[in-house]
Amino acid sequence: MSRYENPKHLKGTPLMQDVKAAPNQSASPESPPATAPAAPPASPIRRRFAMVAVAVASAVALYEGYDYWSVGRFIYGTDDAYLKADISIVSAKVPGYISELKVPENAKVESGATLLVIDPGDYQIAVASARAKLATQDATIDRLGKQVVAQKAVIEQARAQIGSAKADVARTDADFARTNSLAKSQYASIKSLDQARADQTKAIQSVVSAEAALEAAQANLAVAEAQQQEAIATKADLQTSLDKAERDLAFATVKAPVDGIVGNRAAQVGDYVQPGTRLMSLVPLADIYVEANFKETQLARMKPGQKATVTVDALGGKTIEGTVDSLSPASGSLYSLLPPENATGNFTKIVQRLPVRIKLPADKVAEGGLRAGLSVVVSVDTREQPKQHTASTP
Repeated sequence: MSRYENPKHLKGTPLMQDVKAAPNQSASPESPPATAPAAPPASPIRRRFAMVAVAVASAVALYEGYDYWSVGRFIYGTDDAYLKADISIVSAKVPGYISELKVPENAKVESGATLLVIDPGDYQIAVASARAKLATQDATIDRLGKQVVAQKAVIEQARAQIGSAKADVARTDADFARTNSLAKSQYASIKSLDQARADQTKAIQSVVSAEAALEAAQANLAVAEAQQQEAIATKADLQTSLDKAERDLAFATVKAPVDGIVGNRAAQVGDYVQPGTRLMSLVPLADIYVEANFKETQLARMKPGQKATVTVDALGGKTIEGTVDSLSPASGSLYSLLPPENATGNFTKIVQRLPVRIKLPADKVAEGGLRAGLSVVVSVDTREQPKQHTASTP
């Protein structure tokens, strides 16, 4: 029995009231059964709207398919990307107490600007001492130079004495020969002959003495010249000491190595620093770039020189057109402190990522707002295949 044939269910309904009101009236066996009213035909507007919707959906699907086939399948993107800069760590080169801080935190500085000063007193004294020693050595070199000149004069005098002694030898030889001839003829006494012989021997010995004096003078000249060269070498050593003292004094004034913004400053007035102590960081925002970590499956067509679109979250999704500058020679995991060791029994292959450097246009960087470490989204159009491209050098 159906729901509508249950008398209890129909009790109190208008249909039962009609039956009670006409108990002697029965349904005619020839009367047709009651049927539900037919649905009204769809209006032309609805049919037209449905056709338009189907057409629009088909057109969108075709456009999206064509766009993917012609463009989309060549665009590789990643949100594992960040703005980076080659941060310079400013450290102390000489020990001492910090006496002055010239720049506050987050200050913009130019290359060569003074960042802080280490107490220079000890280094100034060292420079003065080195200069005094150098001046003394200059005086020593001058004195030895004059000794060399004097010794050369002594040598010339010794040579002159040799000439004079040789002339005496020639004279005494002649006197001896003449006296000897006269003595044989008994025109000269034996005494005269002995005197001539003695004068001859004395003249010969004078030549020997003069030659020895010349050798001594030449030896003394060599000694004086050696002392002069030694003094010059000592001066070079003292000059090196002076240069080092001046460099140490210059290093007491810590200057900015590049243009950038001061950050992470750890130095305070009165701190004692040692060589290598980290003082602050210098971030060169003018050379900021993007490091995007792409999957290894996205690198087949990626080449330096291709166009890249960088979406910066910090600028409300603003996009910047960049260029692929270079691809890292190794994945980031190999540069970690503990590189992965995959020679194990259990192994699960994991898709690796490779850092890709994206160069940003200078005019966009100069607008400001970009800071190292901010996250970005990068898309690279790999349809272009540049023939040649040279990675930029910082």
